[in-house]
Amino acid sequence: MNGGYMPKSENQKQKLLHIAQYLMENTDENHAVSTPQLIEYLNAQGIKAERKSIYNDIDTLNDFGMDIIRSEEHRGGYMLASRPFELAEVKLLVDLVQSSKFITEKKSRELIGKLETLTSKYEAKAMHRQVEIVGRSKTHNETIYYNVDMVHTAIHKNVKIRFRYFDWDINKKMQLRHEGAWYEVSPWRLTWDDENYYLMAFDEKAGEIRFYRVDKIVDITITDEERVGKETFENMDMAEFSKKTFGMFAGTEKTVRLRCENSLAGVIIDTFGTDVSIRPDGDTHFIARTEVLVSAQFFGWLTGLGSRVEIVSPDEVREEYREYVMDIISKY
Repeated sequence: MNGGYMPKSENQKQKLLHIAQYLMENTDENHAVSTPQLIEYLNAQGIKAERKSIYNDIDTLNDFGMDIIRSEEHRGGYMLASRPFELAEVKLLVDLVQSSKFITEKKSRELIGKLETLTSKYEAKAMHRQVEIVGRSKTHNETIYYNVDMVHTAIHKNVKIRFRYFDWDINKKMQLRHEGAWYEVSPWRLTWDDENYYLMAFDEKAGEIRFYRVDKIVDITITDEERVGKETFENMDMAEFSKKTFGMFAGTEKTVRLRCENSLAGVIIDTFGTDVSIRPDGDTHFIARTEVLVSAQFFGWLTGLGSRVEIVSPDEVREEYREYVMDIISKY
């Protein structure tokens, strides 16, 4: 038996795979490759090919589900006409990765590089020029992916997790909360809010659902202890809860009435949803009634709207807000 026969035979078995990969990398609606180019590429891979066999291979790949067409505009060259992800969809995913604060700069580059493989090299090159990650606000916690995977595993296994939690100090150093004490909670969901990834978990000691920034979690481990808080979680309407919170900060739930200028109708609906109660109050204002978790973050949101919005009721929330604003004024 010829010593070079087996490798050659094995390469022939990879012929269709090489053609498919070459078309994915080198063609799109504006770029095609000719039959001689395909033959030349296959020869470089140690695969013999003739023009007639290329035609048959293209037919086989199309039968398999690929959308390969012969382009008359490119002198009969072949191009991949469609892909699992359209270019606009890949660009959207790249933008999401690029703008996500909880993904580190290093991991963002890695992910975007993988997303670019979903397009041709020409589209990837054009897309790469638009990617500017440097200077974006990004987390520095490289364990973010590991954290997410561990949380999903714990949820699947129905067990608690343990971890430590940190904040940043004035020296830009990670400072563990509570002198490095361990948090032990029952994870129930991962959720996205205000450009951050949050762990939604039941704290048995506090007897309530609490939120933790996933990028501030370190040293996470899975325990053997079964999760608790199922009833509390199931009774919680996340859609309604998200309308009441501001930045996933806890607060006391109150029914609040806000008097707003008509120009703020869009802001109110975007924030609290289309089912928020709104009624006219004269020609220039309206009254919005909604449930809110009253917190400093809610007051901060109100402050951003300035004098165009006023808390009508309840009186205790009006007073809290007045004190909040007066405390700010006192600094000036």
